[in-house]
Amino acid sequence: MKISIGSDHAAFALKEHIAAYLRFKGVEVLDEGTHSEDSVDYPIFAEKVSKDVLEGKADYGILMCGTGLGMSIAANKFKGIYAALCLYPTMAKYARLHNNANVLVMAGRLMGPTLAEETVDTFLSTEFAGARHQRRVDEIKEFENR
Repeated sequence: MKISIGSDHAAFALKEHIAAYLRFKGVEVLDEGTHSEDSVDYPIFAEKVSKDVLEGKADYGILMCGTGLGMSIAANKFKGIYAALCLYPTMAKYARLHNNANVLVMAGRLMGPTLAEETVDTFLSTEFAGARHQRRVDEIKEFENR
């Protein structure tokens, strides 16, 4: 599995932690930055990670900013990206199970490392349920074509 990961300055420390955690578990990580706590604009990193997912360079993306709100808004502007802001493992479970999300968004200022690890593990280990949920995902995809 290959994960593209990115954050702004507000979530830099959590991004570094999660990238190391994933590597420790044997996951290939494509770190799209930022690479310090110097102030940056989050949409730059939302674009990089979204493109990695859309171009098949990564299986999933993980984005983080202070609250996760900006990253989720920015990433969802890309056709084919279904970014879900998940503050807890249960949210991550249903983002995958029911919504087939392909980008996990987390909040660097609202989540500690252990909660973030559990949220990432749940997101990456949950399969899309399909069935009636596929119909709903297809309805969402229709919005992109209008």
